[in-house]
Amino acid sequence: MECKWCPVQKEIILWGIRWYVAYPITYRQLEARMGERGVSVDHSTLNRWVIRYAPEIEKQFRRRLCAVGKSWRFDETSIRVKGQWHYWYRAVDRDGQPGDFLLTPQCDRASAEAFLPKMIRLPGVPEKITIDQSGSSTTAIKR
Repeated sequence: MECKWCPVQKEIILWGIRWYVAYPITYRQLEARMGERGVSVDHSTLNRWVIRYAPEIEKQFRRRLCAVGKSWRFDETSIRVKGQWHYWYRAVDRDGQPGDFLLTPQCDRASAEAFLPKMIRLPGVPEKITIDQSGSSTTAIKR
């Protein structure tokens, strides 16, 4: 993370970004939490930090991911998010280690096809994919 001209220490920026990404918290709540710990920072500055550094941190995180197992279990399930139903596509390897996930408002072939290339970008392509009998997953894997 390059922060050459930033007057704030790198650890404080990472601290704020981690809290925002890991917990359901607003920028104003994060501003208050950091203020309680002696760090005076505005909520708009926190927003700029997240926009600027979160993609960079995700890139570094993805590089350090362990290779997935040779067998994946790929499924989708419906969950309620803020009162609306969404479909959660997920993949785990044989040992139960999570690969990745995708949350979409509808369950169709396009959503499943959007998820598969995202999984294949992870280190290690599987030899076998186990799925349930949903039509969207089957057609996406065949294509």
